[in-house]
Amino acid sequence: MAKVEIDEESGFCFGVVNAINKAEEELAKGGTLYCLGDIVHNSREVERLKTMGLITINHEEFNQLHNAKVLLRAHGEPPETYDIARRNNIEIIDATCPVVLRLQKKIKQEYVREDSRDKQIVIYGKNGHAEVLGLVGQTTGKAIVVEKQEEARKLDFSKDIRLYSQTTKSLDGFQNIVKYIERHISPEVTFESYDTICRQVANRIPNIRKFAASHDLIFFVSGKKSSNGKMLFSECKKVNANSHLIDSAEEIDSSLLANASSIGVCGATSTPKWLMEEISKAIKSKFK
Repeated sequence: MAKVEIDEESGFCFGVVNAINKAEEELAKGGTLYCLGDIVHNSREVERLKTMGLITINHEEFNQLHNAKVLLRAHGEPPETYDIARRNNIEIIDATCPVVLRLQKKIKQEYVREDSRDKQIVIYGKNGHAEVLGLVGQTTGKAIVVEKQEEARKLDFSKDIRLYSQTTKSLDGFQNIVKYIERHISPEVTFESYDTICRQVANRIPNIRKFAASHDLIFFVSGKKSSNGKMLFSECKKVNANSHLIDSAEEIDSSLLANASSIGVCGATSTPKWLMEEISKAIKSKFK
């Protein structure tokens, strides 16, 4: 039978643990609790909390809500969400990650600063991602989002640039954007970059590479919507081509197990430990 190991470093980051703990505490009190968007980009964990009574709503539904209690997840929200809550008498349970909150404040301060020159606030991140929407909201929608080097071409290199990063993006990707801007920016203007990537996330990259390289076969457990999951899975693939992305035990391809003597199970910052344990048990049961 193959050895099956779960990566001890994988699983929820602090921000997600905090949001889930707050949800469970509120649900234990009774009463109705809404969550604005999926509490975490993992459908199985969303389902677990739904059975406990958590009701997930979108922004349209939130706008229509009155006299209710709503949890804001770790990703953070733009200022208008708080304005709507005040108008509609909505009690906010704020589970925004402290790392994201600090970044929101930084961007807001830069945006309201009285500068004589026109400047561009640029966010290296995924357009439309919940965290990025909250960051762009700090600039009344003026910040420019770039994820790939070719998207950086749309910047005006004759104007000052201030670059920040979505907290869960790759450090390498951020540095590539920095280098690209440095090569193209006019010497007449200023460029400042702020590495705002969460170290709890960034530090997982060297660990996950080491873990993936030490096994014949890797099952990377993550929700398909997870931005962090996509990034960490690609790191697994770089060092171990025999890495497979799954989000439930049903997705395990039994034919892959035949030649593996060592199997690793790891996941994203949005992957619950209990799900990785469930997958590990399912793999072991296939050897019986």
